[in-house]
Amino acid sequence: MWNLILSTIAFVIAAWYIRRYLDEYGIPKGMTRSLLVFLLAYMVSWGAGEMVDWAQGNTGKPASATQDKTDFSRQIKAAGLGQY
Repeated sequence: MWNLILSTIAFVIAAWYIRRYLDEYGIPKGMTRSLLVFLLAYMVSWGAGEMVDWAQGNTGKPASATQDKTDFSRQIKAAGLGQY
């Protein structure tokens, strides 16, 4: 839940700063500029969400290799394929 909240806040803030930065350099408003602002703000938002996941320990890594091997061997035995 924190991931969603903080990444949304990061998106809004990043979009505001990027628009302001592009205004200072006099880049004309248009579809390309809007797409650039969206993509850059999206990347900042994604990074903020990943940092929240990292801080909470939700890195999305698979289970350890030993658990995977035991689960696989249990499935083989349950299917009756382990007896040759």
